[in-house]
Amino acid sequence: MAADSQKIVRYGEHPDQFVEFVPAEGPRRGMAVLVHGGFWRERHTLELMRPLSRSLAAAGWEVANVEYRRGPGAVWPLPLDDVRAACALADAARRDPQRGPVGPMVGIGHSVGGQLALLSGGPLDAVVALAPVTDTARTHAEALGEAAAAEYFGGGPAVDPARYADASPIARLPVGRPALLVHGSDDDRVPVRHTLDFLAAALEADDPVDAVLLHRLGHRDAIDPGHGAWQGVLEWMARVQASEASTLRA
Repeated sequence: MAADSQKIVRYGEHPDQFVEFVPAEGPRRGMAVLVHGGFWRERHTLELMRPLSRSLAAAGWEVANVEYRRGPGAVWPLPLDDVRAACALADAARRDPQRGPVGPMVGIGHSVGGQLALLSGGPLDAVVALAPVTDTARTHAEALGEAAAAEYFGGGPAVDPARYADASPIARLPVGRPALLVHGSDDDRVPVRHTLDFLAAALEADDPVDAVLLHRLGHRDAIDPGHGAWQGVLEWMARVQASEASTLRA
């Protein structure tokens, strides 16, 4: 993929409010919206998702790699507001008749990006959450990411329970669209038991959530396109595409 094939489109005035679009190689399957993680800290950027962006483009997906406001100056829910605005921008782009068939729009988030993708709703047809943060109160209680939740949200769930609940996918079920969670027992940043508990809650909510749980998958491995788990994600997305196409033909 040539560097000049990327196109930067802004959705706000802040320097971090932009989307990096990458065209699909060959016939377009749909739109993949990538949301990076980093425990709400500014030093982590969309560069984390560029290897997945290249893999998706090679597999026939147009890619919208999202940057968003984060850090102490971007209080909750500004990161979620930004991701939703970026999804709306990507949705408008995928419906451009010059881009070919519309196809589904799949949100793919890693860590806190998984949190944001699961909460984004709107035009997303499906969600892939890679080693996601699903419970911010528990993230605070377990001081994950060097006490990232206390650093970002300030205080704790006892002080501001509504904001912690608003930011927790497990408290906002159902997801309401097909979702795939990928997590590993070797994850030392977000323990896999968080996803196990999210799956149990989703089952209670009668939510269509699938999961791939692996022994040898660390936190960053979940965004390594060379890891075997990624091929499973591409196959799941292909099934989403096929299901969407079947619905359109019916």
